[in-house]
Amino acid sequence: MTVLHLADETEAADLAAFLSRLLHYDRGAAVRLQAAGTALAVFGRPPSFEVLTIRAVRLAKPYEDGLDVTLDVTVSAGEFLESLDEQAATAAVPATVTGPPWAGLLPPRGGWRPEPGLPLPDALRRTVAEAVAEFRSRTEELPSERRTRAELDRIGRDIWSREVGGSRLPLRAVHAAQSLGFLRPGTGAADTGLFSSGAWLRLRTPYGSVALRRAGLGALGVSVR
Repeated sequence: MTVLHLADETEAADLAAFLSRLLHYDRGAAVRLQAAGTALAVFGRPPSFEVLTIRAVRLAKPYEDGLDVTLDVTVSAGEFLESLDEQAATAAVPATVTGPPWAGLLPPRGGWRPEPGLPLPDALRRTVAEAVAEFRSRTEELPSERRTRAELDRIGRDIWSREVGGSRLPLRAVHAAQSLGFLRPGTGAADTGLFSSGAWLRLRTPYGSVALRRAGLGALGVSVR
């Protein structure tokens, strides 16, 4: 069994927290792991947000397993979390699983350009808090006979599809970043950015990224790996 040696206990704890949050939204979640050199990328897709989340993890030494110097597998998020030893800063790679459709369509590796209009991190967190309060208020005002899943979904789509600030980033991506622990208090403006590559938008923070394909742009920029 392949064992990954993470850079330190902090990296291990942050990875465990990320996997736990993914499993909160989907108990059967899968993650795609890509390792090369001293970097491990963990891709997930919490279904509530319809975005890809990417957690970058530092490794203590360049990845190698026999003659293989790269890793690219899709595994159970739950099994990966169970194999994680925070104190030893190690994680065993579980057996591969049949990947969900999203695992075959990842954002491109390069070609990212800065996008304008992203509000400051504090403003992003306030916007998410206000949207959550609005959702709660609007749903509580519904009479019982109208409080159906379809109506709740309609209100959710109305709120979370709004673009933030002067950017093209939908609010659901910011909500995902906060919910997955990427948009933490104290995150500086210089460490947070919005980028585009082909059909993809990517919100980047020091703790992880959220990526999504913009509607209506076809398959431009899609990387099938």
